[in-house]
Amino acid sequence: MASIADELAKKQKEISVSEFFERNRHILGFDSQIKSLIMGIKEAVDNSLDACEEAGILPEITVMVEKVDKDEFRVTVEDNGPGIIKKAIPNVFGRLLYGSRFHAVRQSRGQQGIGISATVMYGQITTGKPAVVVSKTGTEDVAWRMEIMVNTKKNMPDVLKEDPFIWDGKEHGTKITYHMNGRYTGGKQSVMEYLKQTAIVNPHSRITFVDPDGKRTTFERATDKMPPATKEIKPHPSGLELGTLMNMSKDTKNKTLGKFLQLDFSRISDRLAKEICDKAGLSMEVNPAKLNLEEQKRLLAAIAAVKIMAPPTDCLSPIGANLIKKGLRNVLDEVRPEFYAPPVTRDPKVHSGNPFLIEVGIVYGGDLPKDSQVQILRFANRVPLLYQQGACVVTKSIENTDWRRYGLEQRGGSGIPFGPAIILVHVASTKVPFTSEAKEAIATLPELQAEIELALKICGRSLKTHLNKRETKSKTRVKFEIVQEILPLIAQKSAKIVGKPVPKLSGSITKIMNVVWIDDAVTFEKGHHRVRVSIYNYTPQSQKFNLHMVLPPGSFDYKGLQFFPTEVREDGKVSWELPKISSTERLDVNFSLTGLNKDDYDENEIYASGINPVFIIGAEPLPGDWDVKGLQITESVEAPVVEEEEEEVDYDESKEALNDD
Repeated sequence: MASIADELAKKQKEISVSEFFERNRHILGFDSQIKSLIMGIKEAVDNSLDACEEAGILPEITVMVEKVDKDEFRVTVEDNGPGIIKKAIPNVFGRLLYGSRFHAVRQSRGQQGIGISATVMYGQITTGKPAVVVSKTGTEDVAWRMEIMVNTKKNMPDVLKEDPFIWDGKEHGTKITYHMNGRYTGGKQSVMEYLKQTAIVNPHSRITFVDPDGKRTTFERATDKMPPATKEIKPHPSGLELGTLMNMSKDTKNKTLGKFLQLDFSRISDRLAKEICDKAGLSMEVNPAKLNLEEQKRLLAAIAAVKIMAPPTDCLSPIGANLIKKGLRNVLDEVRPEFYAPPVTRDPKVHSGNPFLIEVGIVYGGDLPKDSQVQILRFANRVPLLYQQGACVVTKSIENTDWRRYGLEQRGGSGIPFGPAIILVHVASTKVPFTSEAKEAIATLPELQAEIELALKICGRSLKTHLNKRETKSKTRVKFEIVQEILPLIAQKSAKIVGKPVPKLSGSITKIMNVVWIDDAVTFEKGHHRVRVSIYNYTPQSQKFNLHMVLPPGSFDYKGLQFFPTEVREDGKVSWELPKISSTERLDVNFSLTGLNKDDYDENEIYASGINPVFIIGAEPLPGDWDVKGLQITESVEAPVVEEEEEEVDYDESKEALNDD
């Protein structure tokens, strides 16, 4: 008689990964009709972008969504990538966990080989229809069209039909068309928003979207410069876990511990390998595959105890400050932001042996809503994250930052701030630690959170500087206008009453103002940026100091200059040793920039040295890391500080009172 254990054993059987995800498709993000439509498009677009970038092709992607029935849509995604060879097409689109990037230690959008095949599987589950894939490589005369379904029992593709054909006007590329049940909507979590955000962090791409109503929207590329190609590297030893080290030592082809450390990891030299072995009490010649558990623990502790250089940066492809700003400007023109904080790209760090870096940008003002929470744009390896915002390390980092210090309202001292702003955070990594296979949120790891918070604070300081400058300039301008209009009226009436000539007021005005006012402007005319910097000395004494600006390298134009700079450096730093500016006098510095697109330069970065920064409005004190060799640093005569009452003056009422006889 069979036991219960025997009966239970008969019921146990292996299931394929396709069958598992078929029954648990919510794990992949296909858990609602709205979300499923976006996820399918996301996976196809991600594949297209990765393929184009690996081939060095500027991406041109077209996404078309057509309504077939009440809940059924036909989705087509076409690219100009290198194409896929015939024998690989079925596996790429009809087999889960089939891909080329899982074992590669470098940044890419796709890693697991699940996304596009899961989209095909979800489409066949909800509509019963196969996906149609068309692909052509540059070396073939014909394209191949295949109808593909996923055999979920075997996790293998079923090719229902295949035929070659001439793809007119197409040298190379891939197009996939699939049907799925879904729901098309607008708003923050929509196909349009996903493509819009994709265009921001992929400014080298041209993305066209045709919605179910036939409306065509094109996000033109903001740059023709391809992102730097990523290179595969060896795992970095920092943050390595014991189990991973044990597996690597068993699988290595190197027969000595010294060679294993040098050749299977990045940034370990012969000298460093010897230091690690000495600390672990192990010979450089021992076979790593024969290390016991205790020796593996000692080796891991020794690796953690030595100082290892940061991982190579060429395995990552940061967007870069300039292109983040270009991407934001290219897509957000309709809200006309007042200020783009200089984006921050942090140096690479490591979590669990995987290099990563953080990029942050902030947009402020314009037509952005003032009374609602700031908009958060989250990205991982240039891919927008639209869902599970509250579960993401990006959101937690923003909530933990004290935004009141940087000019945004934060009720209760924590949480998402309020104000007319957009905060962009991009996490680039060889292995992004997502919370699930749906890749909707990034896990809260201490290393990531610390880096994101540091980048947010740096960007926040730029925002605060801008807001302080704007407020100071605004107050000083109002004060100056009041003084310029009211004092002459007082002088005229007083002179009339006492029967004496109207006195000169320049001395009184400078004592009241007691500032050096720097006003600047940038205009774009006939392919050149015209820059004007006007310096007004509203202090009682003459002033002499140095002016410094940061400009795009190689753009400074010497033609037609009346006032030459003291130094123009290769890194774009330009300095002027200004002549003495008498009290109440004005000095203009005018020049042009060449070789830039209109949106490449729109705001001046101005610094001053050789003068008490208390007197300067419109420029920041020169940073301590800026070398000022060759410039005469003079101590300016400090104008006497005039004590003034902090009292608000009603401009219009003051004028009316003086005009009232």
